[in-house]
Amino acid sequence: MSQSQGIPQLRVSVDALADVLPLSTELGQRFLAEGYELALVGGSVRDAILGRLGNDLDFTTNAKPEAALAILKGWAESVWEIGIRFGTVGAMKDGYQIEITTYRAESYEADSRKPTVQFGETLADDLVRRDFTVNAMAVKLPEVEFVDLHGGIADLAAGLLRTPGRPEDSFADDPLRMMRAARFASQLEMTVEESALAAMTAMAERLEIVSAERVRDELSKLLLGEDPRRGLSLLVETGLTQYVLPELPALKLEIDEHHHHKDVYEHSLTVLSQAIDLETSHEPMTNPDLVLRLAALLHDIGKPKTRRFEANGGVSFHHHEVVGAKMARKRLKALRYPNDVVDQVTLLVELHLRFHGYSSGQWTDAAVRRYVRDAGDELTRLHKLTRADCTTRNRRKAAALAASYDNLEARIAVLSEEEELKSIRPDLDGTQIMEILGIAPGREVGEAYKFLLERRLDRGPATPEEATAELHQWWSERT
Repeated sequence: MSQSQGIPQLRVSVDALADVLPLSTELGQRFLAEGYELALVGGSVRDAILGRLGNDLDFTTNAKPEAALAILKGWAESVWEIGIRFGTVGAMKDGYQIEITTYRAESYEADSRKPTVQFGETLADDLVRRDFTVNAMAVKLPEVEFVDLHGGIADLAAGLLRTPGRPEDSFADDPLRMMRAARFASQLEMTVEESALAAMTAMAERLEIVSAERVRDELSKLLLGEDPRRGLSLLVETGLTQYVLPELPALKLEIDEHHHHKDVYEHSLTVLSQAIDLETSHEPMTNPDLVLRLAALLHDIGKPKTRRFEANGGVSFHHHEVVGAKMARKRLKALRYPNDVVDQVTLLVELHLRFHGYSSGQWTDAAVRRYVRDAGDELTRLHKLTRADCTTRNRRKAAALAASYDNLEARIAVLSEEEELKSIRPDLDGTQIMEILGIAPGREVGEAYKFLLERRLDRGPATPEEATAELHQWWSERT
């Protein structure tokens, strides 16, 4: 689409950018005064047209980073140089976080895991090397001229992801763009154009040269999008998951006429969708929750390794939650997720079946205490994951499971109020144990502490005198 054909789009863009135009044109004037070009670009223009522009503004310029930094100083409230070697400088102004990048084309050498940065000469050079046409629109400043050289606004209206040039060239320049296609499919609910889809399938192996951290970030953004199922399905369809999350397509266990069981892959995607619904429909309500979504997606990844065909024609997956927790930990560490995220997701995967021993409320109070103790800070997420894990089409069975879990949550609430379950400790602390038994710090104190904790979980709180008597009895029997 030429600029001369873009008059209606210019009006749309100007209206959408009304809130940020004063700041943007002021910045554009500062660059113009120094003899440089400036344009609002990429996701900022796209999101403005979609009515979802936030406080992050992306600009591009022909000024080198050092020159851009000099222009920002004295105007912005703060500036930073993180990313300057990649051509980007940042600033904060009037509540907006601004990034200004010199016209560039980022590309990978054939066998390199790090992109090289080449500066371009013109805005057109910059736009043609961007990932998708919907991100290759710009508004030149300070004149507020809408630039759409590759039909981005038409593709945005059609919900189509298309590369400005040949998709093979685009994905060769930066293989991570194939992951971004899946991410935008999730975030913006868009469809990838056929030639780009074919290129992603043919070039999936090239993703291996991209660092785990960059792949992780794209996966997280995909999972936090509006429709992760769409993006994940795209990764599986193109074969990209083999280089990101190979455990996911492995869930497509064959189902034959003799061994009927659920399609674990489809079940996992459904659990993910239901967990997302519970983020805002079950207390406590939360923003998109990466830990919950990862746990929902990975909760059954141990099934392929534990599948056994039984003599009666059935299929079992004994201890798949334990195996799955180990697999989840290994995969998340390989993707360089933070340790706290790894620990939280692993715990949820390990505990996701625990509730199914609850049946119709036959757990003792001690069992309920242990459930809460073992879940720890992940209890509310475990509630949501367990509820989401019910994908049966049998309405009566689904209602019974929901009612049973309602009952468990109610019992937890009552016991929590009575006993402060989340902070359960033995009735005697380590110092008291040493004083009562006359022993020094060491392994025996830990054993005594564990004994008293188990007793606390079994029968609830005791008086100091009762706990002391139990400790003395345990010690005498032990020695």
